[in-house]
Amino acid sequence: MVRRSWLVAACASIALAGCATTPPVERIAVVDAKTADSEAVVVADLLSRMTVERKVAQLIQPQINSFTAEDMARYRFGSYLNGGNGGPYGDEFAEAGEWLRLADEMYEASVRPLPGDEPVIPTMWGTDAVHGHTNVMRATIFPHNIALGATRDADLVRRIGAATATEIEVTGIDWNFSPTVAVAQDDRWGRSYESYSEDPVLVSELGRALVEGLQGTPGSGDYLRSGRVIATAKHFMGDGGTAQGIDTGDVNGDIEELKKIHAMPYPAAIAAGVEVVMASFNSVNGEKMHGNKPLLTDYLRGELGFEGVVVGDWNGHGQVRGCTVTDCPQALLAGLDIYMVPDQWKPLLENLVAQVNDGTIPMARLDEAVGRVLRAKLRAGILGDGAAKPSARPNAGNMALLGSAEHRAIAREAVAKSQVILKNNGVLPLKRGGSILVAGVAADSIAQASGGWTLTWQGGRELTNDYFPGATSIWAGLADAARESGGKAVYSPDGSWTEKPDSAVVVFGEQPYAEFAGDRKTLVFSDEEGLKLLRKLKAQGIPTVAVFLSGRPLWVNRELNAADAFVASWLPGSEGAGVANVLYGKVPASGRLSFSWPADCGGAPVNGPVGALFTVGYGRPVENTSRLAELDETCGYLDQPAATAWYDLGRLSDGIVAKGGSTPLPNLRGEGGGIVARGVDKERQEDAREITFGPGASLTLQQAAGGKGGYRILYNLADAPAGPVTLRVGTNLVDITRQLELGAGKGWREMVISDACAPGLGDTLVLQSAAPLVIRVARVERQALPAGAECSF
Repeated sequence: MVRRSWLVAACASIALAGCATTPPVERIAVVDAKTADSEAVVVADLLSRMTVERKVAQLIQPQINSFTAEDMARYRFGSYLNGGNGGPYGDEFAEAGEWLRLADEMYEASVRPLPGDEPVIPTMWGTDAVHGHTNVMRATIFPHNIALGATRDADLVRRIGAATATEIEVTGIDWNFSPTVAVAQDDRWGRSYESYSEDPVLVSELGRALVEGLQGTPGSGDYLRSGRVIATAKHFMGDGGTAQGIDTGDVNGDIEELKKIHAMPYPAAIAAGVEVVMASFNSVNGEKMHGNKPLLTDYLRGELGFEGVVVGDWNGHGQVRGCTVTDCPQALLAGLDIYMVPDQWKPLLENLVAQVNDGTIPMARLDEAVGRVLRAKLRAGILGDGAAKPSARPNAGNMALLGSAEHRAIAREAVAKSQVILKNNGVLPLKRGGSILVAGVAADSIAQASGGWTLTWQGGRELTNDYFPGATSIWAGLADAARESGGKAVYSPDGSWTEKPDSAVVVFGEQPYAEFAGDRKTLVFSDEEGLKLLRKLKAQGIPTVAVFLSGRPLWVNRELNAADAFVASWLPGSEGAGVANVLYGKVPASGRLSFSWPADCGGAPVNGPVGALFTVGYGRPVENTSRLAELDETCGYLDQPAATAWYDLGRLSDGIVAKGGSTPLPNLRGEGGGIVARGVDKERQEDAREITFGPGASLTLQQAAGGKGGYRILYNLADAPAGPVTLRVGTNLVDITRQLELGAGKGWREMVISDACAPGLGDTLVLQSAAPLVIRVARVERQALPAGAECSF
C-alpha cells in the first residue's frame, strides 16, 4: 500500500526537464495513491510513454566498476549495485562521502532530460549490507545471522535492521540485498553463517523482523520513509539445502517436502511487505532457479502471493540451461524481473531489446517486469512527489550516524546475547580484580571476528584494525573490562607470560570467507593454533577460556577437552566488548544454539539430536558448572595432508604472500609496483584474478621455506605478449614468451613447472613482463609431480 499522492502525467515529479524547480502545473494531475489502483494508474502512464529500450534498461543491473555516469545517461539502467569487492571510483575502502558522491552522480545522470514525452525514471542503488552496512568503513558491524539466531530475539533483530537502514541512507543507497532467509541444512556450506538457524520457524521469525527493521511496517507512517530502505529476501529457494553443502549446487527431493523447509520463511517475509525477492544460484531437482518458472512464477507469485520484484543474483541467469550471461530470455520468461549482470550488461541489453522486438519476449511480460520495478520505486519514494537526489534525502551525509554510539550499543547487545557457553568448569565468570592473559592472533583482529562480507567480499585477516576506526576488538573489550573490575589484562598472541595470570582467554577460529570459498568437505576444525595454546596453558596450571570464532558449528572435541570453559562466539563483528561483558558476568549468558553441534568430524548433516554433541537450544547459564564428559578426539581426517593450493577460488592460502614489485597485494588484489590485480569471474563470482602488468612490472608469489613439489598454474591469456615474459622459480629464470605466444587466445590452459625446467624449484614464483601484459589466473598450486614430469605451458 502506498501512503501518499503521486503526481501523474508528463512531469509526475520524476525529474523531467524543469521538474525539479518549476513543474508544468498544467500537465499535473493529483491521484489518491492510498490504494494499489492508484499505483497502477501511475505505472500504466509511465509504461505508455517508455520506449522498448528504456523498458529493458529498467531490468538491467550492472556493477559500479563496469559503467560510467555517461553510460547511465545513455542507457538509463533501472538499478545498479556494488559488488562485494567494489567501491566508488575503484576504491573499495573509500570513505562514506565518496559513496554518497557516486550515488548523486549516477542519480543525476539517470534524470537528465529525454526528448518529447518520454518519462525520466531515477535509478536506484543496491548493496549487500548483510550484517550492517559493512562495505563502508566506519559502519557498525553487527554479528552475522548465525549469531543472531542464537539470540532468538526478534525485537533485537528488528532494531539491527533499522540501524543498518539508517547507515545505508547516510551513503545515499536505496536498497539492501538482505535478509538471507536460507535454512541451512548442511553446515559444510560456506554461507551457513548467513542463515539464522537450521529451524525454518526461527528463520521465518527473525527474517521477518529484519525486513520490518529495514523497511518499516506496512500500513505505518514510516514504511519506506526516512531511516528505511528496500529489503530483499534471499535466495529463493533452497540455497541452504544443496547436496553436500556445495554452493550453487543441487537441492534434491520431493518438492512439497522441500517447500516445508526452504520456502517456509518467505510467507513471513511477504507478510512483512518485503519489496524484493532474490532468485538463488542453486538448482532444485536439476532445474536452475533463475529459469524455474514453476517455482518463480507459479509458486512464489501464484501460491505465495508475492507481488514485488524478483531480482537475479550475480550472473545467475547465465547458468540457466541454454543461456549465456549475455543471452537469456528464458530467465525473464520464467519470472525474473531484474538481471544482475555486473559486467556484460551491454550485449545482454541489446539482445533483450531484439528479443522483445522479434516476439521472443512478449510485450506484456516486459511491461509486467518493468511495472514491478517502477512500483517499488514509487513505494520507496525514489519516484514520485518528494523524490530527491541521494544527498538531499534525510540522513544522507550525516556521518555521525555511521557507526554511531547508539548503533554500536545495539551491536554490543547482540554480541552479548549471541554468546553460547558450551562448557564451564567454574572459570567463568572471570574473577573481578584478577589478572587475565589474552592469547591468540584472533583476539586483536576485528577482521577475523567479523568474517566475510566485511569491507571486502571474502573478508580477510590481512585487514588490520586500522581499517575499522571506532570498532573494538575482543582483546580491547577484555582489557577495558579487566580494568573496570580492578584487575589487569595482558595480550600475548603466542601465550607467553612473565607473571602468571589467574586465568587465560584464548581466542581462535576460522579465517574469514564467503560463498563457495568457505565450502568444506568435512566439519573438522584442523587449525591447531588455539589447541596448542590451550594445551600449553593447561600444562602450566592456568585455567583457560576458549572463545571460538566460526561461521558454523565445527568438530572441536580436542579444544573442548583442553579448555576449562568454551564459548561459541560465532562472528561477533566490531563490538568485542560484548564478548567481555559475558565473560565477566556483566551480562547474563543467554545465547542458545540455533544449529546442532556435531559429535563427529565427518561432515554428515546434523539437523536434530541424532549425531549431535549439543542440540538446538543448548547453552549454559554461567552458573552451570557441571562437568562435560571427556570427548572422543579420534578423527581420521586429521591425518590427511594439508591442501597445496597457493591461490584458488579467489583466495590466497595462509602463509602465501603476493606482491606487485615490492608492494603487498593482500589476497592477490589491488595495485602496486606496476601491477593491477582485480577480481573476475571464471565459473563463479570473482573466483579468478585479472592481472595487468605495466612495462617491466613483476608479480611475486611466495611461501615460507619448506614447500615441496612442482607448480600447476591455471591461466588464460587473450593476446600474445608484446615483449619478453619470464618466470623465476626459486633461483631459475625461465623465458616463457614463446609458450605464451602459442597459448594466447586458446582459453584456459595449465602451466606445469617441474624440475625439468627449474631444477630445485624453490618457494618463490616471480612473473615479469617487459611490455604491458594482461593475464588471468584462476589457480596456483604446488604438488608432487611424477618422476620425470616435463614442463608444459
